[in-house]
Amino acid sequence: QVHLVESGGGSVQAGGSLRLSCAAYGFIDSWYSMGWFRQAPGKEREGVALIDSDGSTSYADSVKGRFTISKDNAKNTLYLQMNSLKPEDTAMYYCAANRNPAKGRIVADLFRYWGQGTQVTVSS
Repeated sequence: QVHLVESGGGSVQAGGSLRLSCAAYGFIDSWYSMGWFRQAPGKEREGVALIDSDGSTSYADSVKGRFTISKDNAKNTLYLQMNSLKPEDTAMYYCAANRNPAKGRIVADLFRYWGQGTQVTVSS
């Protein structure tokens, strides 16, 4: 069983930065694809960034050039570096993992394991 725990959320002013972390517990290895998703109040969950089982990365258009996803396999930890934050980035951020490759698709239905989320609030 895989257990994911996010941390690093908080409140920041527009233009600021945050780094989210997702610690993975249980049997997880480099074969897993892992991603970050977010959900704002009243909106559907959307894919933000993906690091696939082959190490390739994908991003939503809304965060390209501002967010960077990375993974430390030795620490079983996924990261999301968020720079130049905007108020529209405000949401609950979730990490997710799956045993199969996502093939560049940041789609929630492809992921089996989910964390509880960490809140990011960006003020103008």
